[in-house]
Amino acid sequence: MLKPNMLCSGDTIAVVSLSSGDAHSFPLRYARGKALFEEEFGVRVVEMPNTLRDEEWIGQNPQGRAEDLMAAFADDAIAGIITASGGDDSLRLLPHLDLDLIQAHPKVFLGHSDTTVSHFACHKAGLVSFYGPSLMTSLAEPGGLFPYMVESMRRTLFAVDPLGTLDPNTQGWTREEVHYEDDKAHQNRRKIHASEPWCWLQGEGVTQGRLLGGCLEVMEMMRGTSLWPDPQAWQGAILFVETSDEKPSPDALLRAMRVYAKMGILEQLSGILLGRPGGLMPSEEFESYEQAVLKVVTGEEGHSKLPVVSRMDFGHTDPTLTVPLGILAQIDCSNRKVTILESAVEAKATQFEHAI
Repeated sequence: MLKPNMLCSGDTIAVVSLSSGDAHSFPLRYARGKALFEEEFGVRVVEMPNTLRDEEWIGQNPQGRAEDLMAAFADDAIAGIITASGGDDSLRLLPHLDLDLIQAHPKVFLGHSDTTVSHFACHKAGLVSFYGPSLMTSLAEPGGLFPYMVESMRRTLFAVDPLGTLDPNTQGWTREEVHYEDDKAHQNRRKIHASEPWCWLQGEGVTQGRLLGGCLEVMEMMRGTSLWPDPQAWQGAILFVETSDEKPSPDALLRAMRVYAKMGILEQLSGILLGRPGGLMPSEEFESYEQAVLKVVTGEEGHSKLPVVSRMDFGHTDPTLTVPLGILAQIDCSNRKVTILESAVEAKATQFEHAI
């Protein structure tokens, strides 16, 4: 997998709208995310030509959205790309994506939810990408950015050291909805739930594999398309998966796992990491999602030694980790540690090295 250059203070980051017109519909929310991102990380955020288009234009022009993404990759003055928000139809970009161009211009690509489509495009092109905050979600956090999210972004995107052990969030978590058009609501921190340890549902020993996954519903949309990873990509992989704030049922997760089993994917995995379920629900309901996975993994398929860790801090709750697709990770069941064994970015070449 190609690793993009690390991000640095002063870099230019392009925002793309790949699924929805939220950046146009909710300008105060967009401006807040842009300002907080620039202030915290010292970057310069710019829009592509269609980033701020309205919802109607966005819906009618998947090619224009794809052209923004391709132009952002092709522009060497742009160091990284972040999505404005999620949505539900970026799969329509598929005919207009140029994987050779992505491979030729590796750079940081960041986002989550429906952005899973573009992450799988990057993975198919051989480029490490980053499942994490979007500009109008975690980076526009009411009351200020969560330190846990900021630290994860810095370690993952702005440094070249191996990422090391991932620690559970101890600062509390939230999925409280804030209406984007309500500017007053953005002044106060959302309601915080007490932190919980990650749940080690099963597993034995130490396993290693490359991280591959995203949002469950979007992955299900992509099955059968050219973006779905080749069979060899799943060999030894660690599947990370989370569900969106649309709150799909535990049965939806069960059925997906059942399909992955019959596709021969499940038996190849080195582990499964489950993000905390999205949507407004009490934490008591989380167990039903865990049981859905175990019913297939262990009850039906007999993979009782496969590590399965749940309620992890990525996806549609906050704060969130930044998870690098294609990077080697390790699950240590005895010591209950999830470790990323390498860096996810490369050091930037110096001016002298460029000259050589």
